[in-house]
Amino acid sequence: MAKVNLDSTEIQKIIPHRYPMLLIDRVEELEPGKMAVARRNVTVNEEVFEGHFPQNPVLPGALIVESLAQTGAVALLSSPEFEGKTAYFGGIKSAEFRKVVRPGDSLRLEVELKKVRGHIGEGKGIATVDGEKACTADLTFMIG
Repeated sequence: MAKVNLDSTEIQKIIPHRYPMLLIDRVEELEPGKMAVARRNVTVNEEVFEGHFPQNPVLPGALIVESLAQTGAVALLSSPEFEGKTAYFGGIKSAEFRKVVRPGDSLRLEVELKKVRGHIGEGKGIATVDGEKACTADLTFMIG
């Protein structure tokens, strides 16, 4: 794995997500077609916290899983054979949540692609905060 420092502008050259759905801030490690490690800094200014929950802000698990999926998409779409394509969610085989994620937390998102055949990829994602697992997920991607 290679250390990189891709900011949101460079990430947007790889995946098509834009505000408000671009959920990763930086890519720190990347091995095209194999794995990626990204960072998401959770801030109290995110609109989701107006309703989830105003007096007890918690990042929804669905957004953690989507952050992992975008990290996996960077790994997949940075491979020359898939450059310029879009990676869609093909499925979530499993997802487990172990730690509440709140504003001020910095999520470390790691996705390893376990299998890529044709236009289908499978990956294992782990989201951590300060070294503690917040979420693990088995993800399927479809490249379009």
